[in-house]
Amino acid sequence: MTDSSGGGDDASPPDEGAAADLAERVDEEYDFAEFGPREMAEMSVEEWEAAFDPETWITGERLLDRVEDDLRHRVATRDVFAVVERDRIDGQPVVLAYSDEGYAVVYGDGSVEGRGTVLRDVKPTVALCSMDDYDVPNPPEHAGLPDPQDIPEGSGGIGTSLLQYVGLAQVVAGLLLFVSPFTYDPLVRTCPQVPGSTARNCSIGGTTLQLHPLGESAIVAVIAGIGFVLFGGLMLLIVANARLSDRFRSEEFRERLRSAGLGSGERPAFVPETDGEE
Repeated sequence: MTDSSGGGDDASPPDEGAAADLAERVDEEYDFAEFGPREMAEMSVEEWEAAFDPETWITGERLLDRVEDDLRHRVATRDVFAVVERDRIDGQPVVLAYSDEGYAVVYGDGSVEGRGTVLRDVKPTVALCSMDDYDVPNPPEHAGLPDPQDIPEGSGGIGTSLLQYVGLAQVVAGLLLFVSPFTYDPLVRTCPQVPGSTARNCSIGGTTLQLHPLGESAIVAVIAGIGFVLFGGLMLLIVANARLSDRFRSEEFRERLRSAGLGSGERPAFVPETDGEE
């Protein structure tokens, strides 16, 4: 008679080697220093559990401090567009991040709630800051979104100014080439001709110079002049378009900042009410 009760003793323990191999593969495949929403979506449940050990997660005020510093650094580097604040909701300390189109609330236990792109950006930050081996970057002083009034109308920059000067030079050179057959030749032909040559002795400022009429080369000068003018005009058009685009982007950025409450001190209506507001 077979003792069936001993079957449980033969059950093999979890394959720790396979788990270690999976953790090593995840560590090689993902760059956790550049971990973001895209990488987070790519990870399977098994990969997530292998990469993050729940028993070593950081929680509480320390987690909130790390999340706040990391978010402020990402805002300063323009990786995240959000206002980051510390506040309380129903007596619980939280990190509140919000923009003109969404918000995220991070609690001390690591839970996150919210909506929009801000929630998508904050979730990976919370996951990384919960890991003890993740070094949170130090945010620069006064890190955060700028005031709308501090955004310039749009500067041309050295490159744009250089293109503008080159374009102007091309246009001026083209105009000189174009009008030269109609002004240079008539003036040169008024000077006395050099014997045995097509050259003319022209006196300019008390100095006698031998100048040759353009003759058949006049058509070449006219065509070259038209080409220079067209090329210079194209460069000036590119400069004008770049400056208009820069001005439009600046105005669009200012509107986003105003919609997020910058300058007015009022949060968007969809952001949850905090104890500080009450």
